[in-house]
Amino acid sequence: MSIPTTGESYAKLMEHLRLAQEDAAMLAHLRRAEGDDKGRILADGWLAVSEALKLMQHQVTGLAQGRLQ
Repeated sequence: MSIPTTGESYAKLMEHLRLAQEDAAMLAHLRRAEGDDKGRILADGWLAVSEALKLMQHQVTGLAQGRLQ
């Protein structure tokens, strides 16, 4: 078993964040496609989660580059 590196850990974290963001966006799309009021409200919530995960990716990248925000 190899010793984990910073770069490998960063790449793994970013991949998980990217996949989570894509899944949240897909949930928003699927809920909106239901066409009812409840689906539209839930779609907006999932879209907000998707956008928050995008922001998290940006913040993680900044930390990886050594910038404190």
